Amino acid sequence: MMKTASTEWPGLLGLVVGGLFLWDASTVQAYEAMTVGDGGRLVGNVVLEGDVPKPKGYNLTTLPDPIYCGRISDGQGWRLLQPFQVGDQGEFREVVVLIDGIEKGKPFTEFKSPKIEAIDCRFLPFVSIVRDRDEVTVVNMDPAMHDIQAYETSHLGPRVLFNVPLPISPRYPREANLSAHFHKHFPGEPMTQQVRMSRGRRVFLMQCGFHAYMESWGLTVENPYYAITDQRGHFEIDQIPPGKHKIAVWHPYIGGMKEFDVTIEPGRTAKLEIKIPAPTGRLYANQMVDNPYMRYNITEDAQSQIVPTLEKQRY
Repeated sequence: MMKTASTEWPGLLGLVVGGLFLWDASTVQAYEAMTVGDGGRLVGNVVLEGDVPKPKGYNLTTLPDPIYCGRISDGQGWRLLQPFQVGDQGEFREVVVLIDGIEKGKPFTEFKSPKIEAIDCRFLPFVSIVRDRDEVTVVNMDPAMHDIQAYETSHLGPRVLFNVPLPISPRYPREANLSAHFHKHFPGEPMTQQVRMSRGRRVFLMQCGFHAYMESWGLTVENPYYAITDQRGHFEIDQIPPGKHKIAVWHPYIGGMKEFDVTIEPGRTAKLEIKIPAPTGRLYANQMVDNPYMRYNITEDAQSQIVPTLEKQRY
């Protein structure tokens, strides 16, 4: 049976929504590695049930680098950000599945500090796993200036973790960021920052200070029992200590954690098919509407320069 960490939906707080309702992690003990000789395995899939929410919409003429960043746009001067990556059969991608509360288990050696790329005016990946007091590396792969604004969030609101510019590679020709047809990528100097979360906060958010449609989210973990769903919405977690566990499912825009109960038997594989109801109503202040030109006017001259030569978006 599914339980939600909160049934209350937060207000329209711009970017800082969705992932706020997490239990207090301040009482978690230090994780201890040990051999799990009779460990079990959990496999499953996450499906989004219902209509996929509309994306966010950004008028490119109101933000820097509209021509270069408009290489991904709707053909009418708008850049879209779809936080929900969902397949034709509802397979829900880039969702974190984890088991909290395990204090002893397999070694925490598979964790790799996330590397996030600013590429084609996107932060990729959109969802990552982070560890408190560990590092995050960000690299600018575009000929456009980007700026990292990183926050931690909770029901208490956001707190700034760091704010640094992302250097552009000197290999780019001067006119690259003014072209809709320049598609090469050269890495700038990597910027590595330490993630230092406050007590009880677990959600990491990074956005670009110049391009509001660039977001990347992270969730901190206390043990190695986690997975991020793949293109099929599939996940696997192994070497789980036998017993009853609570499985938590997190995505920054589903209104907090969703919890499920599962029993892991020694040496056996448990299967869990997870269905997440699609959020309804207006999820964000800048949600794309059917008739955006009721609010903004993009001149024909400006629109003619914003050409989706890399990807024509639809909603």
